[in-house]
Amino acid sequence: MAKNSPSAGSTFTFRIDPDLKAEFMAVIETENKPVAQVLRDFMASYVERRKRKEFEAEARRQSLLIAASPEEEQVMDWISDVTDIEAWK
Repeated sequence: MAKNSPSAGSTFTFRIDPDLKAEFMAVIETENKPVAQVLRDFMASYVERRKRKEFEAEARRQSLLIAASPEEEQVMDWISDVTDIEAWK
């Protein structure tokens, strides 16, 4: 069985308010963009925002954890242990 190529994709069906659809289609027409491409872009943007939000929450959690440590030396050792300084070069 052949795998789906990236261009084959899959179908996503959903209901939408008729007024919203009409407004959306009017905007799409003025921008001369395919509806499917705009929806794919929206979906990709949503997923990326979600990933960024999760990353920021984890960074904040770690920052608060470090800030709560009473020993500066411990904190600096931990930062040194988890930091990938090779990627900075």
